[in-house]
Amino acid sequence: MSYDPRSSNPNDFIDPVEIESTLAEAALQARDPRAVRAILDRAAAFGGLTHREAAVLLNVEDPAILGEVFTLARHIKEHIYGRRIVMFAPLYLSDFCVNQCSYCGYNHDNPMPRRRLDQAELAEEIRVLEGLGHKRLALEVGEDPVNCPLDYVLECIKTIYSLKFKNGSIRRVNVNIAATTEEDYRRLKDAGIGTYILFQETYHKPTYMAVHKGPKRNYEWHTSAHDRAMRAGIDDVGLGVLYGLYDWKFETVGMLMHAEHLEASLGVGPHTLSVPRIRAAAGVSACDFPHLVSDDDFKKVVAVLRLATPYAGMILSTREPMGYREEVIALGISQVSAGSCTGVGGYAHTPKLGFEDAVPQFEPADHRSPTEVLKDLLRDGYIPSYCTACYREGRTGDRFMKLAKTGQIANVCQPNALLTLMEYIEDYGDEELRSLGESRIKEELATIPNPKAREAAAAYLQRIRGGERDLRF
Repeated sequence: MSYDPRSSNPNDFIDPVEIESTLAEAALQARDPRAVRAILDRAAAFGGLTHREAAVLLNVEDPAILGEVFTLARHIKEHIYGRRIVMFAPLYLSDFCVNQCSYCGYNHDNPMPRRRLDQAELAEEIRVLEGLGHKRLALEVGEDPVNCPLDYVLECIKTIYSLKFKNGSIRRVNVNIAATTEEDYRRLKDAGIGTYILFQETYHKPTYMAVHKGPKRNYEWHTSAHDRAMRAGIDDVGLGVLYGLYDWKFETVGMLMHAEHLEASLGVGPHTLSVPRIRAAAGVSACDFPHLVSDDDFKKVVAVLRLATPYAGMILSTREPMGYREEVIALGISQVSAGSCTGVGGYAHTPKLGFEDAVPQFEPADHRSPTEVLKDLLRDGYIPSYCTACYREGRTGDRFMKLAKTGQIANVCQPNALLTLMEYIEDYGDEELRSLGESRIKEELATIPNPKAREAAAAYLQRIRGGERDLRF
């Protein structure tokens, strides 16, 4: 067996023999309630689980025990991060792509008009996004070194950070671009990005090779990208699987092994985990994929990931529909997108780009506006948060993880969430949101345990009502 979490070779730290043997053994252990509850007891100590322990929980079928898994997942998330849910939006800069990925609407072989925002069009997109209340973006581009080189992405980041509006500006730009060199990652670091996000898509190498054509087909280069990014100084990286390409148990164990590798070899695990499921797109039918994940199994995936990686942010996109999305959020999700457009120029309906004919990367299932999402979150007892304080205060990488693992991060997450919610209410909210939000703020403010912190938060909230912005702990 070649499994070695410290190895720089992806074929060693994502060893298929280890995954298959782990799943085979886990299927047997999952039949023993005492063994399962022993794993749950370890998870309840907030120290996470190994991929082997998590695999056992993935195989649990007993409804009563699954109920315990789901309850514990929510408890762990709220113990570490409180009831705050971070909000963000994706921003598609370009749909030029040289790859032929069978699951993606931007497949190079799709006959579609390709487009790229110029800086004036980008500024209009940012104007609309900021007008929706967004402060945190995830930049998305296809892989095309000619039509969408890194210099273009860096120019876009500079433009985004430079724009100031009546109610503020974009405060954090996360980036999802193709695997690249350590030198390029240093340039992204210098540009002031937040998290570098790269989805593995699938950890099953034969499937990976089958669904990709083009530069992305290099499994080793792609799977080791986060190592290069972290060596280049990017503190926070995000992992993700596109569920539906291969067996969901295999993929979940593979992603956990990847997280263990980053912790073992670079000292810090992933800042975020993303769990998108395949959606229909131009030239893509979900029916073409034999490993689609059921709603019940997907909920199990999310809950087990939360137990195994209690300190990672867990992201849920608008691929999931309203109603079901709320069920999944309750199992440990800490970040959600809202009001998302998955095509280039879609927020401002950019005429030059021919928006009416624009092709999205995938079809969203949740079309609510950010305000509508915030209202529903507030009704469910959450604190919607536009906080970017940790990134701008230098609480990233191992510094962030130390705060999370000692339970201290909630001391800043909760008050900062309240401050950014108040900003949103004042600048973008209607009367219904104000009523819901003010009530939630009052309730949550009273729960801040440290009297001085509670007093300071109350003072900040009053200053925000008076017109000040971007106050933070």
